[in-house]
Amino acid sequence: MNIGIYLYDNAEVLDFSGPFEVFTTAARVCGGKVPFQVLLIGETGETVTARAGYRVLPDCSIRNHPALDVLIVAGGVHTEEMAKESVLSWLAEQAYTTPVMASVCTGAFLLAAAGVLTSQRVTTHWEDIADLRHAFPGLEVVDGVRWVDQGAILTSGGISAGIDMSLHLVERLHSRELALQTARQMEFDWRENSPA
Repeated sequence: MNIGIYLYDNAEVLDFSGPFEVFTTAARVCGGKVPFQVLLIGETGETVTARAGYRVLPDCSIRNHPALDVLIVAGGVHTEEMAKESVLSWLAEQAYTTPVMASVCTGAFLLAAAGVLTSQRVTTHWEDIADLRHAFPGLEVVDGVRWVDQGAILTSGGISAGIDMSLHLVERLHSRELALQTARQMEFDWRENSPA
C-alpha cells in the first residue's frame, strides 16, 4: 500500500514524522512481505521548511506521486495552504481516488476547505476545536478523543494523537498484531481511546 503524507511550510514536525515513523516501522518489523511504502508529498517537490526550521525534501510533488491507498494531511500553520487553489483542488481529487483520507491536527482545516470534510464527525487539536466549529459549522466537531474514524475519512487530535491514529490504521489495514508490535518497537504507549 502507498501511504502518502502531505506536508508544507510550517507544518508541525510530529504531525508528519509521527505517521511516517509508524508506517515505516510497521514495514520494517512485519516479518513478511512489506505492507507499506511511505511517501512524503509536497506541493512542488522542493524542500519544505516545517516548524522550527526543520527542513525536509519530499519524495514527490502533488503532480507526480503514484496512486495512493492512504493520504494523511499534516497540520501546522495551515492558513497559507488553505489559500492555495492547486492544493485544495488536488485534495478534492484525491478524495475520489484514494480509499482512505486522514488528517492530523489542523490538517482537518485543509480537508474541510477542499470539500473533503463536509458533515462528518471529526476532531482536531484541542486548541483549534472552536475555530474548526466556527469555520465549518456543517461538521460535527468532537473533543476529548484522540482520533475519529469515519471509514474513508479519519481525523486526529494534535501532534502525538496522529501516532495513535496511524497505529489504528495499521491495525485496520493489516492486523492488530502488527500495530501492537509497531507500538512496542517505537516504545510508544498507544492510546486506544474510542474512535467515535
